Amino acid sequence: MESQEISCKDLSPEKTSCDQSDFEDEPDETFGERLWGLTEMFPDSVRLFGGVVFDATEIVTKGFYSFSRSALWIFFSSSIILFAPILMECERVQVEDMQRNQQKQMLLGPNAAIAGGLKPTPS
Repeated sequence: MESQEISCKDLSPEKTSCDQSDFEDEPDETFGERLWGLTEMFPDSVRLFGGVVFDATEIVTKGFYSFSRSALWIFFSSSIILFAPILMECERVQVEDMQRNQQKQMLLGPNAAIAGGLKPTPS
């Protein structure tokens, strides 16, 4: 007996062509529905193990996210509290130096502020 397969040449124009999809009448499935359909081919023990692994991964991820948020908050707030006074003190010293130089310039003239109070050496 010859094979009974139908090729594209055997199809008449009234029948569907090979170019058209054979699955047009089936409803579209979402990715989740396809995954759920695939679970039926695995035994219960494998499905339970996969569920446990998924749940454990979710718990660990949420815990790590929570810990990292708390750790970053503690780190940055502590560094602001520790370094803000130092930065403010440095800024205050710079402002005082600028005020001193401006006062010297007003009292002694423009060349005095540039010289910075250096005394000429005797030659």
